[in-house]
Amino acid sequence: MNCPSCGAPVRFRSHASVMAVCEYCRAGVLKDASAVRDLGKIAEVLEDYSPIQLGTSGIWGKRPFTVVGRLQLRYDAGMWSEWHLLFDDGSSGWLGDASGQYTITTLRATAAPLPAFDSLAPGRAVTLDGTRYVAADVRTAHCVGGQGELPFVVGAGWQARVADLRAGTIFATLDYSDDKPRLYVGRATTLQALQCQLLRDDTAIEQTAGRYRGKLTALACPSCGSQIQYLPGLTNTLVCRACTTQLDATSPQVEVLRAGERVKAARTTLELGAEGKLGNQKLTIIGVLRRQDDEGFEWTEYLLYGPRAGFLWLVEAEGEWSKSVVLDDWPQLQETGARLNSVRFDKVEEYDATVTFAAGAFNWRVQVGDVTHIVEYERGPTSLAAESTAQELTWSKSTDVSQDQLNAWFGKATPARKTGKGRAAAGPKSGHRDTARWLIIIMVVCNAIPLLLNFRAAFIYTVIGAAALYLPAMFLDSMDNDA
Repeated sequence: MNCPSCGAPVRFRSHASVMAVCEYCRAGVLKDASAVRDLGKIAEVLEDYSPIQLGTSGIWGKRPFTVVGRLQLRYDAGMWSEWHLLFDDGSSGWLGDASGQYTITTLRATAAPLPAFDSLAPGRAVTLDGTRYVAADVRTAHCVGGQGELPFVVGAGWQARVADLRAGTIFATLDYSDDKPRLYVGRATTLQALQCQLLRDDTAIEQTAGRYRGKLTALACPSCGSQIQYLPGLTNTLVCRACTTQLDATSPQVEVLRAGERVKAARTTLELGAEGKLGNQKLTIIGVLRRQDDEGFEWTEYLLYGPRAGFLWLVEAEGEWSKSVVLDDWPQLQETGARLNSVRFDKVEEYDATVTFAAGAFNWRVQVGDVTHIVEYERGPTSLAAESTAQELTWSKSTDVSQDQLNAWFGKATPARKTGKGRAAAGPKSGHRDTARWLIIIMVVCNAIPLLLNFRAAFIYTVIGAAALYLPAMFLDSMDNDA
């Protein structure tokens, strides 16, 4: 068809597409049974750093697909893209693209009524077609740009009210943008797993966006002039280390969100911009934040990025280190723990964490004062954490990192302090005393009947036995804490 605005050819490859964006004049072209209508100008997508493009192809399961359209959506804490897919069998789907994490979904018909949008909240369980999901995030986003063919009409001010759900590796989206909500179901995936072809290379990205994807660039803080390193197209928020000015990096030109004040920069064990090599993957520290729990215990989190590794976290708590990654495969909650695949993790603690310092670049909007509710589960040296806010719930998996590993990764010795593990290090060790208490309880229970029959003698022996257990335990704990 010809664009009613400029006359250029506009191609519709999918019968399901009801509109397309003219690549020449950006007009939204509506296709209906009687005519082609001009819907007005559609905004261009902001600095395009995604390797995906119109025409990218791949295979999901055994179903080949081609990317034919794109929506770019923005919410209060960041932005993401939804790529419209045309499968070879004529059906369509969506490929979600957010900070290097990908999900693919297709429309699923369901006879059962879907829950109301206002009834959903992060962490709330929802059962759909016999599958129990947990709401991961619930938000209203605004369309800020579009490309290619789309299966519904969008325009200036179009809003998407969506709720993302998780069940293990299964991913579902409830879309409330129209009068009738729709259910899309699929899975978390990777571009490698989808066998994607015709992806954009660094040169193509540099020609359209001005910078290479995944390559750090520097920006002068408009408040104090200090240099801020960030990843164009992958980081949404910048926080100046020198004056705490907060910047929005998702706009065409970086904008000031909140002016800061010159503050004394917090000293951290690892510096912003430090480069490490984990195996054969090179990673750079692009963001640093500190958080504090309800009891005043504080720890430091470092956001690392590598072009092939993506994002991961290093957490430093009282000299102990752990590596953490965001999970696409969600655990199943149980009465006193969580199960990931076949491994059970026991719940160990629950608390609120408040951001007390932030500097660098982050792939979501972060600022001092942000509060996150955290529930931790543990099994040996591995732990899981569920972090929730009013809009989002995420799961991460952490493993201990030794001092030797850390030194090998960053090529130099980092100072170590002899403390306990993680947040538990806030107080002295008491493992032996805890064991002694349990043994004393068992001993008292076993002697309950003799205590009733011959209280005086049995009581004396019980006290002597308890002392024989507890006093050596106190001595051993004291030795451990002194060490």
